[in-house]
Amino acid sequence: MADKSVGKRILVLIVLILGFALIVVARLYSLQIVQGESYIDRAHDQYSVPAGDKLDRGTIFFEDKDGNVISAATLKSGYLVAIQPAKLPDDKMAVFNAFSKIIPDLDKEDFIYRASKIDDPYEVVAHRVDNDTVDKIIALGISGTKIEGERWRFYPGKTLASHTLGFIAYQEDALEGRYGLEREYEDVLAKNSKELYSNFFVEVFSGITESIEKKSLARSGDVYTSIEPTVEAYLEGILAEINTKWSSKKTLGIVINPQNGEIYAMGMTPSFDLNEFSDAVDNSVFDNPLVERVYEMGSIIKPLTMAAGLDAKVITAETTYNDKGFLVLDTARISNYDGEARGVVNMQEVLNQSLNTGVAFVADKLGHKAFKSYFYKFGFGTKTGIDLPGEIEGLVSNLESSRDIEHATASFGQGIALTPIMTVRALSALGNGGKLVTPHIGKKIEYDVGFSKEIEYGEPRQILKEGTSEEITRMLVRVVDEALLGGNVKMDNYSIAAKTGTAQIPSPTGGYYDDRYLHSFFGYFPAYNPRFLVFLMTIEPVGVKYGSQTLTLPFIDIVKFLINYYDVPPDRGMSSFKPIKERL
Repeated sequence: MADKSVGKRILVLIVLILGFALIVVARLYSLQIVQGESYIDRAHDQYSVPAGDKLDRGTIFFEDKDGNVISAATLKSGYLVAIQPAKLPDDKMAVFNAFSKIIPDLDKEDFIYRASKIDDPYEVVAHRVDNDTVDKIIALGISGTKIEGERWRFYPGKTLASHTLGFIAYQEDALEGRYGLEREYEDVLAKNSKELYSNFFVEVFSGITESIEKKSLARSGDVYTSIEPTVEAYLEGILAEINTKWSSKKTLGIVINPQNGEIYAMGMTPSFDLNEFSDAVDNSVFDNPLVERVYEMGSIIKPLTMAAGLDAKVITAETTYNDKGFLVLDTARISNYDGEARGVVNMQEVLNQSLNTGVAFVADKLGHKAFKSYFYKFGFGTKTGIDLPGEIEGLVSNLESSRDIEHATASFGQGIALTPIMTVRALSALGNGGKLVTPHIGKKIEYDVGFSKEIEYGEPRQILKEGTSEEITRMLVRVVDEALLGGNVKMDNYSIAAKTGTAQIPSPTGGYYDDRYLHSFFGYFPAYNPRFLVFLMTIEPVGVKYGSQTLTLPFIDIVKFLINYYDVPPDRGMSSFKPIKERL
């Protein structure tokens, strides 16, 4: 019995020793790996005057076509220079003169004001100072000088993807993401240093699930995105050229993978430098109109109306109608862009010549209920779910009207207002086999605790038959091959599906301006298995009326760039080509 009792005590002792060892190992891991950097920072701060918590924030990464990651929003380290006015030499101007030789942009009036505040124990006079400058300041040996390490948010690309990234700024007393991805992923990017000192035994025994789900330190980390920096830079260059050439108010663009909703580039001009955002004279420049503004898109909506008619089998590409150049519906008159009649034409010519009366004919064939149903299936009037803040739903109340005129105008993109990203999501369904995808930028989160998670956006929803997608694509390819700039932009080795758009700008007093337009353009390629959909839009270009004039050639430039950059193989004349139904 004595032997058994001794054996039990030994076993209990072994269990206790192992348990204690496990606790020690876990704590060491927490201190050295998870929290090591924070404790190192605390140690460094022993040598400087505390001035509040240092900025600690996760990184946002872009990803190039080869899978390499590039920092888009990160932290930069340096020093701040502070003074203790009561301890400075009496000759404040001499101190300023000595400092200004080392820090040329030091403001004399501000420095003297701060140096004169004798009752204030601490005044910061310079931020973001580098090592060499700090060494020179220290070498002056001026009493009352303090140096402290600091970190700040840094955007290596400056203006690159500025509206997508956003920036951080003070919200009351805290630095927080205020726009773009910085705001959308605030819970991930922000780090709560107070949690470094939470109870050790609670950490050990609470379990990893609670740690990840309930503690902001545990769920903080870095965000990896689908933005391809070279594509982004090229797109922004094209947008700037369009805006300058036509003196537009704004020019916007998106490059997306229509198959899964990954966004490779999105931008607008005018833009701003993320590192100098405080220089902006108007905060409205920070807004992202691609998700936060709605527009009447015009004729790029016509392929959606045509696809609805094909899907419902009320028309085919060869269905004809008698075009008189205009229609009168509910006492209101609508006409083609030129007011001219074409006589008996088929649906292919409706797209080739962008005939308003033709898509109004399709809407009439569908009837109010079916037409409205299809436009709602395209996601009009609902948010896309893109991972950017401030998205709005659009204005589509005209779809609920019982009048024919509202459905007719909606069929060619007037009378309903959509966000560009909502429009891009709907247009993607034309080329991807009829699926409604979720446009997105975030791909993966790498948590500070040592594991990563792919960001999921749900399965695409089938909204058109696969055969409809193939047929409308075939029609849009013919638009490019035969009609777009007279067929002069057709590419022999690549099939491209595309459509231009020109919309009148609504007047705040009612009706539309007769001299202000919104031009839009979309296209996808290789058309029958698209890797890219490109959307362009320019607002109120000067001295030009039609979208085909302003946006066709820039679109083709982007297509050629993407083909070369991604080494996209030709799809015309290839024996391996298969229709959508056979590929899926």
